[in-house]
Amino acid sequence: MSLPPYLTEGDLEAIITRGLLEDVGSGDVTTLATVEPGVRAEATFLAKADGVLAGTVVVERVFRAVDPEVSVEWLAADADLVRPGQVFGRLYGPAAAMLTGERLALNFMQRMSGIATAARAMADAMLPHPARLLDTRKTVPGLRSLDKWAVLLGGATNHRVGLWDMILIKDNHIAAAGGVAEAIRAAQVWRATNDRRDLRIEIEVRTDDELAEVLRTGSVDVILLDNMVDRRADGSIDVSRLERAVREIGGRYPAEASGNVSLETVKTIAATGVAFISAGSLTHSVRALDISLEITLASGA
Repeated sequence: MSLPPYLTEGDLEAIITRGLLEDVGSGDVTTLATVEPGVRAEATFLAKADGVLAGTVVVERVFRAVDPEVSVEWLAADADLVRPGQVFGRLYGPAAAMLTGERLALNFMQRMSGIATAARAMADAMLPHPARLLDTRKTVPGLRSLDKWAVLLGGATNHRVGLWDMILIKDNHIAAAGGVAEAIRAAQVWRATNDRRDLRIEIEVRTDDELAEVLRTGSVDVILLDNMVDRRADGSIDVSRLERAVREIGGRYPAEASGNVSLETVKTIAATGVAFISAGSLTHSVRALDISLEITLASGA
């Protein structure tokens, strides 16, 4: 499987190198003390919960970095569903390398699979509405590319990767610029002056007045309707403000909804007619998928 466009081979190598340095440091002293050099083993990756598999490429690179003699055989692919008790991969090679790389490999795969699982569940919950599920920048520093890759593997869509690939005007930008219209005009001037017409302009609005000002001003690509979903006392949600905003936009601009997005609420939000729904919980509230690696001595070892 090829890497996503925002993750190079060098970037992935650097992430793994940092992870090994953090975990192994000057050496895996337990393995050095207890496992004889040359001992060979086999290991199986076992799913212990329902989920979407993600991170097989990362796991391969981890064991390659520890010891190229470790070989990997996958019985399932990234984006496949796995079930409790399912063996979805095997390792062959030096036992010491498997033990040293085990935790880092599982940390990456469990986190990525947890994100992919959440993304798949939420994207499926939105059906049959055509809105697209987006991630956010609420990721672990240093692991954003892996977090966002996992979102893709789960069937959702990446929003901006960082601060460089979209002009997203939020409430604090509006405050610092002196108002909605001022912020939009400043963004337009900067984009033209710097020959960055490839950058989309999205603006966040929180009130009817802010929305009205955006519609008067124009010159944006997407309108982000933030926190227009309200929780009722009984736990249900009120999307009347969001529905009103979508009607006011009237299809002139794609609308994105954010705030109070969860597996339980996303279908109701999608039914309002928004084009996009962004959910920070996909990456900031990850429930890692339960996966184990079970190592045994190779036959004849």
